[in-house]
This record gives sequence, structure tokens and C-alpha cells, in this order.
Amino acid sequence: MKRIFLTTASLGVLGLLSPAFGADLPIYSKAPAPPVYDWTGFYVGVFGGGGYGNHNVNNQTGQSATFTNFTANYSSQGGVAGGEAGYNWQSGSYVVGLEGDLFWTSVKGSDSIAFAQGAFPGVTGVDADNLRWGGTVRARVGYTIDRWMLFFTGGYAFGDIDHTNTAATIDKFTVHANGLTGGGGIAYALTNNVIGKFEYRYTNYNGYNRPGNPLTPNGQFPYTTESTYSVVTIGLDFKFGGPVVAKY
Repeated sequence: MKRIFLTTASLGVLGLLSPAFGADLPIYSKAPAPPVYDWTGFYVGVFGGGGYGNHNVNNQTGQSATFTNFTANYSSQGGVAGGEAGYNWQSGSYVVGLEGDLFWTSVKGSDSIAFAQGAFPGVTGVDADNLRWGGTVRARVGYTIDRWMLFFTGGYAFGDIDHTNTAATIDKFTVHANGLTGGGGIAYALTNNVIGKFEYRYTNYNGYNRPGNPLTPNGQFPYTTESTYSVVTIGLDFKFGGPVVAKY
């Protein structure tokens, strides 16, 4: 009987004290998740960098008795600067978008060094290319980790290349080039609206035929030219809207 009484009394005391102890205990709740950057939105930007061109010229008729099917390869180098605009849509960690740009360049070069080194004895003509300006319209696909995005891009490329050939007289004309471009890069949101990026792109322009029957308008044998370019740029974009959103 005594044991039952003590047990009952102890339970009563614990019942009275439990609210007091409960009031002193801290209340724990789930901490809010940090915000995640939202890449969705329209943006405009500028970029600059450098480019490298590779060029092939082919004259099937030949420029001398020694070279009845004359082919030469040469390179070009120079700077690139331009502007761009685009729009991104984000779903989860993935981003798809459209982007267009226009740029001006000083990427130019010729095969004069090869001639100076005696690579083509009996041939006196020099070929030179100058990529004056260009543009692209491309799709983009990216994978994001908060403010970082790894992306790939590809689409249509166009531009004007000044080509000069001095085999007989000076044959200078502008190639209205068209082709395909592709590449990729990495971007980082420096602030909610300012995005920095590093990008590489490769562009393959369709070959251009300089026709003649039997000679070109400036007196050369007919020939074809082909050009490809590799460009590396850094840029800054300003994104409109699209604030950071909470992650749940």
C-alpha cells in the first residue's frame, strides 16, 4: 500500500513539473533553405576576345606549269568584339535558350610567309583573307548549380570576308559567308542581374567559288576558298527580371 502511494505521488509531481520544464526547452524548426539563382529571363551583353582562322585556296587550273592543281593553306589572327541578346528558360537544374550576336573583327592573314620561304616556286600570287564582321543565331542548353552554368551552343553563322588574290592582277572581292557554328562555355551570376562568362566557338563557313570563263573578272584563273574560325571570348550580360527563388 505504501509503495502504491509513493508511486502515485511521484507521477503527480512529474505531471505538475512537466509544463514548467517544457516552457524552458527551446523550440526547434526547420531552417529555411538558401535561395537559388533563377536563370530565366531576357538579357543583353557585350563580349571581346581573340580569333584564329584557317584558310584553304584551291586553283584546279593551276597558277604555273609546276602547280597544275595549286592548293595553299594559311592562317589568320586578330581581335573580336561585339554584342549579344538572348532569352533563357530554366526548369529544375536545366536551362534552354536562344541567343543572337553581331561582332566586328580584325582577324586577317595571308600566305605571304610561305611564298617568302620559297614554298611555291614559280607562283607569284598571294592570297589573303580579312574577316570584317559576323553574326550568329544559336540555341543554348545548360546545366546549373545555383549561380554557375555550364552550357553548349550551336546554330547558324554569317559574315563578310574580304578575299584578295594577286596571281596576275589584284583580284579583291567580298565573300558573303554562311555556315554553322558550335561551342560551349561557363557562366557565373556575379549579381542577380550581372552575369560573366567565358566561351569558345568554332565556325565553319561554306566554301566560296570565284568563277571565271575562262578567267575571273580581274583576270585570274577560277579558284575556290574555304575558311574556318576558332574564337575565344569573355563577356558580361545584364539579365532583366528573374529574381532568386527559394528552394524547398
